[in-house]
Amino acid sequence: MSDGSKAKNPRAGSRKHKTPRTDEERRARRRRKRERRDKHSAARQARRAARKAAKQKRRDTALRRAGTSDFLQRRMAGLMRFLFNWAQAVGRLRASRIAARVTRVFGRLSKENKLGAANIAAAYPDKSEAERAAILSEVWDNLAAQAIEYAFLQDLVADFDPENMQDGPVEVVGIEHIHALRDSGKAGIIFGAHIGNWELVAAIGARLGLPVVAPYRPPTNPYIAAEMEKRRSAFVEDLVVSGPGTARQVARALAKGNHIGVLVDQRIAEGQAIPFFGRMSLSNPVVGVMARLFDCPVHGSFSVRLPDGRFHVTMTPPLALPRDAKGRVDAEGANVVVHGMVEQWVRSAPGQWLWLHDRWRYGRRKHNKQF
Repeated sequence: MSDGSKAKNPRAGSRKHKTPRTDEERRARRRRKRERRDKHSAARQARRAARKAAKQKRRDTALRRAGTSDFLQRRMAGLMRFLFNWAQAVGRLRASRIAARVTRVFGRLSKENKLGAANIAAAYPDKSEAERAAILSEVWDNLAAQAIEYAFLQDLVADFDPENMQDGPVEVVGIEHIHALRDSGKAGIIFGAHIGNWELVAAIGARLGLPVVAPYRPPTNPYIAAEMEKRRSAFVEDLVVSGPGTARQVARALAKGNHIGVLVDQRIAEGQAIPFFGRMSLSNPVVGVMARLFDCPVHGSFSVRLPDGRFHVTMTPPLALPRDAKGRVDAEGANVVVHGMVEQWVRSAPGQWLWLHDRWRYGRRKHNKQF
């Protein structure tokens, strides 16, 4: 230009105007940049998580479809029968040891292993890491032995001699209570838990003339379910499939004077909130409800696996359940007593209980407080 002055750059002036002039403005500008960066980063992470979840959902759907195919279900049932035949060929104790080694290896890779470790840690905060790991390892051993022993259950019962229990595979403490309930002519409730070999309790009861009507949840594989039902029917008077009508069927059986055998240690979504190992858990209320309706004797029974391969079965005397002012059984109080006994059983043999079940799932945020 003729006057020698330089033209002003409008962008330079604009940048100069936007440049923070105070420390507070600089901090605000940096904060806005961080917020934008964090927002974009969170959006990217959300997109990645959504893609990963969709991929996992597709994989799970494919696995479910494969698992429910008739071809694969038949093959799985055939594999189970093959394992039972193999176990009978090599013997119960040896087959149980081999199955335990395999189950420990593959069990560690499952999500149930992590769940079991968390449950044991919450129940036994004072035990060392090594002690809790030993309990979890024994849980897998017991589960493997339980599966193998389906092939030998009838043999175990056939070899049980109530007159000479010390030389047989099963010893029973409280056998007089079994005889008394059998001879009373009254309906009764026998509750148990997933401890030791939980099928053996009902089998020994039937051997002593005390068959039970038992609610159960069949496997999703119909061919495996049919095989297991056939084996259970040898010692269970009637099997009631768990579902919406279970309570009515149990009530009808008691009204006819039958005996009910029920495993009460698993979570029931609509159950009674009861402290179990120091944490609230929704628990099976059927014992207290039926005892109140029918005012029948209630016994507890469970089995423990002994180191030499034998079993120790306990039958308690009839419980003195709490009652209300009118003399009727207090259903909720009775269930507290029942689940308190189950906890005592588990504490006596923690490695033989099914810690792999999410007993405390519902109400974890509200009810996981200590007592």
